[in-house]
Amino acid sequence: MSVRPPARDPTSPPIPRKKVTIQALQALRQSETPISMLTAYDYPSALACSSSPLTDITLVGDSLAQVCLGYASTTQLTLSEMIHHARAAARGTTHPFLVADMPFGSYHTSVNDAVANAVRLVQEGRVEAVKLEGGQEIVDVVQRLTKVGIPVMAHVGLLPQRHSAMSGYKVQGRSAEGAKKVITDALALERAGAFAIVVEAVPLELGKYVTECLRIPTIGIGAGPWTSGQVLVYDDVMGTWSGHKAKFVRRFANIKEVRDSGVQQYGEAVRARTFPDPEAESYAMDKDEWARFMEIESAEGRGRGQK
Repeated sequence: MSVRPPARDPTSPPIPRKKVTIQALQALRQSETPISMLTAYDYPSALACSSSPLTDITLVGDSLAQVCLGYASTTQLTLSEMIHHARAAARGTTHPFLVADMPFGSYHTSVNDAVANAVRLVQEGRVEAVKLEGGQEIVDVVQRLTKVGIPVMAHVGLLPQRHSAMSGYKVQGRSAEGAKKVITDALALERAGAFAIVVEAVPLELGKYVTECLRIPTIGIGAGPWTSGQVLVYDDVMGTWSGHKAKFVRRFANIKEVRDSGVQQYGEAVRARTFPDPEAESYAMDKDEWARFMEIESAEGRGRGQK
């Protein structure tokens, strides 16, 4: 592996996009230009998100618990792990606005704890905003964070961090009462100062209605085509996740097939000794120097039978 710094590819011009800000996101909403948000968990995936000028937001999602760390759910992710991954993603992020999920338990014990943990994500994780799951019960936290200058993206509808309490990953807001809770929570979080809201796994009619009622961007994931923008998990988009495929997921690439084929072909080449190639992929030593080296080794009782 080469440890040299990556060289800039002269055939790839820099992405012609200014740094995305909250004001820019609001302008996209007002112009009805759909906002594109994608998750990233490390330097390479953040670089991939930054490779397109169409990426508006990169989210260091707590889904990294499953797709990167092999945990059973997001509730097992710690704040220290999130900070580690956020810092790596920040190094690979250029123009997208960078947001990180606050892990389960990091904003539930008290408002002061939530502020302290969010400050760590900004200072140590190098993110520009944090995302919190919940409704009216986290309004105090959202208000305090925004007052101290930490932008908050809210998250209503299906709340993966509460999947046990919700008896699984189920669509929310299908009843009149359920829909009322989603819109009530969304409005309360907007009033508390959230700059945007993720709306997850709700009927498309409700996703559209919430978007029409709010004055801030809505980012849908399983909320229909009429939200202000969309978000998907990187591994779902790239086809590298082998777990359950939700109804709202569309795979835009099949990186898993290419990746697995590469691993197999590498192993076959090693077994067949066709890798590395003696000429193209190996270093050589001057023949006279090699002969002198063999003489030295022979004098010390080694090197017999060596060519």
